[in-house]
Amino acid sequence: MRVGRVVRVVRVVRVMRVARVARAMPTMVGATVCLCGCAPLGVTTTALTKTHAVSAAALKLAQAEVTHEYPSPPPALQTVTGDQTGPVDAIEAFAGTYINWDAQNVAVRLRALAAQSVGQARSAMALAAAGAANDYELRQGGIANAGTVQAIAPLRNSADRFVVVTLERTTATNTTAYAGLRPAWHLAIATVVRLSGGQWALSAWQPEN
Repeated sequence: MRVGRVVRVVRVVRVMRVARVARAMPTMVGATVCLCGCAPLGVTTTALTKTHAVSAAALKLAQAEVTHEYPSPPPALQTVTGDQTGPVDAIEAFAGTYINWDAQNVAVRLRALAAQSVGQARSAMALAAAGAANDYELRQGGIANAGTVQAIAPLRNSADRFVVVTLERTTATNTTAYAGLRPAWHLAIATVVRLSGGQWALSAWQPEN
């Protein structure tokens, strides 16, 4: 009796297991279908994205072959410090800071000029500031420069470019390299741009001597 009872129990357990598996089959099949259905869609979307990127790049290259210019996104809008309301005022303020400095403050003054300008002028001042900050001979020699802005005049046939004339003298406290050096005339070309709100700033600074 005990053996027969055990056999029946085993059979009942097996039937229950089969029933549970049967009830779980639709869910498993549905999940499998979902997984199988999603994979091709993901691959297709990725492929389309890559194809679009390749097509856009090819279009830009084709345009560059014709115009010799590669299209690029517009640069971020630059803002400046200062409140110069006219082109001559902006140039005079810039040039006055540019020509008056000493070994201790030259890097600071150049960084200030970078903040007051845009475009090429900003890049040039930032690069000069980095160089001055690491110039051992400049600091060791105690080199300084002083001068005045003598004239600012529009460049012929140009609405945004000006000729800047300065008179400067370079001295040094710890070297004789500049001993007896007389004041010298210097010339530079300044390009200005009007920003939003009527503010003016330099966009290019080109020393000529």
